[in-house]
Amino acid sequence: MAIADEIQRIGRPVRRWARTQQRAYTNGEERPLGADLGAMSVYAGVVSAAAAAIRASGRELPTRIPLADFALLTVGTFRLARRIAKDPVTSPLRAPFTTYQGTSGEAEIAEEVREHGGVKHALGELLTCPFCLAQWVGTGFVLSYVTAPRATRLAALTMTMVAGSDLLQFVYDAIQNGALQRGDDEES
Repeated sequence: MAIADEIQRIGRPVRRWARTQQRAYTNGEERPLGADLGAMSVYAGVVSAAAAAIRASGRELPTRIPLADFALLTVGTFRLARRIAKDPVTSPLRAPFTTYQGTSGEAEIAEEVREHGGVKHALGELLTCPFCLAQWVGTGFVLSYVTAPRATRLAALTMTMVAGSDLLQFVYDAIQNGALQRGDDEES
């Protein structure tokens, strides 16, 4: 029991300091700083465990990543992060943490974080933010690339092809809607 009491004694000023910092930072708004810290800790733990597993396996890290793989992984990261954060089909992943608000763009939906403060708020913000998810998705692609480059290229290729298809859909719609026609005020 003496160790537990000592941990409690040492922890009190740390908790008091953390509450003071949270009040000063949030300015009266509910912000999930503790949950965000937890998410960062999970991220750091997953990356550390993966790095340790890669090291233990004896795999060599690439000295460089070819430009084509870099581009493939970058576009794949963009598309997959956006797919998770905005796609109607992936809304069941976000539903426990968000509320549907309507459409926000072509084949995308808008959602609002359901709870304010706490873990559900932090997860809701993460799952609805393609910029935030890109860190997790990109890390997953990189770790996969180190352990299984061929399979990772195929997964990233799929998402890159979807991104290219999306672009072509927008161009096609623009053509169909007359966006590329000459304006009436221009002379022939």
